[in-house]
Amino acid sequence: MTELAAEGGVNGIALAVFIFFFAAVTAMGFLAARWRRAETESLDEWGLGGRSFGTWVTWFLLGGDLYTAYTFVAVPAAIYAAGAAGFFAVPYTILVYPLIFTFLPRLWSVSHKHGYVTTSDFVRGRFGSKGLSLAVAVTGILATMPYIALQLVGIQAVLDVMGVGGGPDTNWFIKDLPLLIAFAVLAAYTYSSGLRAPALIAFVKDGLIYLVIAVAIIYIPIKLGGFDSIFQAANDKFSAANEAAGKPVAGLAPGHTGQWTYATLALGSALALFMYPHSITATLSSKSRDVIRRNTTILPLYSLMLGLLALLGFMAIAAGVKVENGQLAIPQLFENMFPDWFTGVAFAAIGIGALVPAAIMSIAAANLFTRNIYKDFLKPDATPEQETKVSKLVSLLVKVGALAFVLTMDKTVAINFQLLGGIWILQTMPALVGGLFTRWFHRWALLAGWAVGMVYGTVAAYGVASPTQKHFGGSSKEIPGIGEIGYIGLTAFVLNVVVTVALTFVLRAMKAPDGIDETSPGDYTADVGDPGVVEELPPATAGAPGGH
Repeated sequence: MTELAAEGGVNGIALAVFIFFFAAVTAMGFLAARWRRAETESLDEWGLGGRSFGTWVTWFLLGGDLYTAYTFVAVPAAIYAAGAAGFFAVPYTILVYPLIFTFLPRLWSVSHKHGYVTTSDFVRGRFGSKGLSLAVAVTGILATMPYIALQLVGIQAVLDVMGVGGGPDTNWFIKDLPLLIAFAVLAAYTYSSGLRAPALIAFVKDGLIYLVIAVAIIYIPIKLGGFDSIFQAANDKFSAANEAAGKPVAGLAPGHTGQWTYATLALGSALALFMYPHSITATLSSKSRDVIRRNTTILPLYSLMLGLLALLGFMAIAAGVKVENGQLAIPQLFENMFPDWFTGVAFAAIGIGALVPAAIMSIAAANLFTRNIYKDFLKPDATPEQETKVSKLVSLLVKVGALAFVLTMDKTVAINFQLLGGIWILQTMPALVGGLFTRWFHRWALLAGWAVGMVYGTVAAYGVASPTQKHFGGSSKEIPGIGEIGYIGLTAFVLNVVVTVALTFVLRAMKAPDGIDETSPGDYTADVGDPGVVEELPPATAGAPGGH
């Protein structure tokens, strides 16, 4: 129960516990290389864990993938700063599971049948368009990079509160050395073990997070006088902020003017979540379509956890936590309220909660580059071994880029670019989800719709200012024709769909040349054991080009 970090000292006990858990998961990361390892090297093995994970491994992997250190830090930080508006993350994670129940099993089946490793593989095979496949791949890589950077921001927030790295006048190398060490360890075991490392570590990560939240939701309210006192303190703070601003800027419930923003942000985020490459990578690692279906029914347990986690933002207000950077609010709350040893456990949960998704994200981005840029355009005859080697190297480069982003740019810039990434990745939905259910959309129309959505979303986000940013200051803006403030990504998505549908009518009428579809209707419901579907894809199939 110290505030040593605030006084410039190091919380030694918390740091020792943190290092213990970090060392344990590091050992697990390297040992994972021997877990279910096949003799041959391919992206199926390194990048998808041999497509062999069952229900529980997949559940922990997807949970570790989607509920990140950034979630642990940023969701309650949003509640801390703006009140109930930050709860949008809870309904969007509830909305997402019925959505993915409709299309993820189909994606798994067709990907397993044809050896697709990425969403771009599927798009290329379905529409016979390397150009459209490239657009989806580049979008995925761009959207993933700032997401990885934010995981490193999460680790840095914990290190700052523990007092590791010295004060503001410390040499930059000494100050950032702990983050560099964490990065090096992450890079090493990801390179060695591939997707098996985060799959194994996810058990520890999620166990720690559930433990910390269970303790926090009981222990902290007892120390603060109960939830009545917590909500009263939050209401007093927001009322004072609204009075000072002369308008409603925060509250225990979203104001009327913020309802469109809240609803469109929740819906748009739900649509975008499983467009991210790391979500798909974890999904395709499953051993059967039934594993996917079962996971969509039990993953909502994480939404319950998220709702409880969000309440920590109100607790930070009631505990009198004062931080200039809102991302430090929850780590500082733990530092102030918990015994030192359990503070270390909580910080380990956040730190490990950054390692798991960062590993999966770097693997997913590397797979996109290898399969849909390197193999499609640079070396079409690449062997599975060459693909794996390139993907390993690119996964390192992706993490180096994210690290450089964190060390050289303001943290608010990283957050704003992650918001922009959500706007971008949503524009791949018509090609991916639309393609899973119909071949009617024309490939050129999909490419044009994607371009319109990307341009509109980027330009609109560029024009949003905030108190700290002149550009890219948020992800909400006035919706054209409606006049309400809404999520830019959803507006761009609607424009994308309108352009795609209109141009498809025109191109179909003009009999514009269509690409060759290499899939068949039965591919979308195929499962392991069906004719033509094998559990272990032979190297020739796993590396075969999907386009024409």
